[in-house]
Amino acid sequence: MNMMKMRTIAMSVLATAVFATSSFAQEKQTPPAGGPAKAFTVPAHETYALPNGMKVTLVPYGNLPKVTLSLVVRTGNLNEPADLTGLADLAGNLMKEGTATKSSKQVAEESARMGGAINISVGMDESDVSTDVLSEFGPRAAALVADVAQHPLLPESELPRLKNDALRQLSISKSVPQSIALEKFRKILYGNHPYGTVFPTQESINKTTVAEIKKYYEGNFGAARAHLYVAGRFDSAEMKKAIAASFGGWAKGAAAVSNVPKIKPQHVLDVTDRPDAAQSTIIVGLPVPDATSPDAIPLGVTNTLLGGSFGSRITSNIREQKGYTYSPSSQISRRYHDAYWAESADVTTKFTGPSLKEIFGEVERLSKEPPADAELKGIQSYISGLFVIQNSSRSALINQLRFVDFQGLGEDYLKTYVQKVNAVTPADVQKQTAEHIKAGQMTIVVVGDKAKIAEQLAPFTPGAKP
Repeated sequence: MNMMKMRTIAMSVLATAVFATSSFAQEKQTPPAGGPAKAFTVPAHETYALPNGMKVTLVPYGNLPKVTLSLVVRTGNLNEPADLTGLADLAGNLMKEGTATKSSKQVAEESARMGGAINISVGMDESDVSTDVLSEFGPRAAALVADVAQHPLLPESELPRLKNDALRQLSISKSVPQSIALEKFRKILYGNHPYGTVFPTQESINKTTVAEIKKYYEGNFGAARAHLYVAGRFDSAEMKKAIAASFGGWAKGAAAVSNVPKIKPQHVLDVTDRPDAAQSTIIVGLPVPDATSPDAIPLGVTNTLLGGSFGSRITSNIREQKGYTYSPSSQISRRYHDAYWAESADVTTKFTGPSLKEIFGEVERLSKEPPADAELKGIQSYISGLFVIQNSSRSALINQLRFVDFQGLGEDYLKTYVQKVNAVTPADVQKQTAEHIKAGQMTIVVVGDKAKIAEQLAPFTPGAKP
């Protein structure tokens, strides 16, 4: 076969391949419609209480020989003295430094032999001591979690190091525009309520003593505020026996403190100057109904369609169409019987004003005109699928059950969530936007080069309609 003929055949094969690939790509552009959303099935679980008031939830789940234990205690930054912000975080870190009978090294080695590690996290309303170990060590893990939670050594020798770490982390956070914006936003919304404090101060960190930490621990850690969640593969009888032996002697302690803020929308424009900043960090938002409201799920669907997903309207507008920003997003941020909606984005400085205009424009459009059925159904399928996927692990199940218990939502919340998401109508979305996401009532926080953005922000000052 001569060279010319070989080349002709090769070109013919290539053309055929290109045509086939092109045809295949065109077919892939219109995939078949997905099936109906699958409901989320909550695994069978048991909840009971020890005589001292501590609650226990056992969730047999999965096939892997692993078990996750999470001891949740209703205490956190909410329970700090006003002049000692960050105290709960320091207490949580100091609790990692050993127990009355075990050094921190011994705790780490024991948990490692079980295939896990002890973790302590502190939040605004709750703190937890958790571990994930091989199933055969579940009862021993319960004993170790109990020891760490009930008998922390709280050694004074480790506090200077932990305070230095906290000061260094504070310095880093205070230099990040996103952190600055969040701190400003929360302070405007919540004022002097603990939810309005995002970071401790250098003064509060420096003045914290072991005596103050012990006082905080003794006043807030106890069986009455505790709930142990166990999920995975485990012997139920052995686990119950270990839990009773390890936690049964824990003093009941004080009941949980409820401190729900009473906040109202504030149309405020707050600008923090960052000379020569290439970007402006913006947060706009306002209080919305909390998780116990009948509007909570429809409002969540509305948020996902408006700005809470990659295919949402605000994201499509200022990211895909305009190119003002790379990663805008909205969320409904929740605490105990409290919530706010907020859109945040890092936008190119010269597009600060235009970005706000487009955000408010999308809010106004959705408040006046319901979305198309196809658009809403796409969002509902996304939420439903994501919900099921996100709850397919031991820790995720615990987090869902923990959220339901914390907010007092009842057993049916998880069982009916997907159904309720898919029952939301276009008219519901329009109503939620019009009633709860009002552009004219939003707090606007901007961190950027004031000299370059002041004129752009003029239309958004109080008294001017966005």
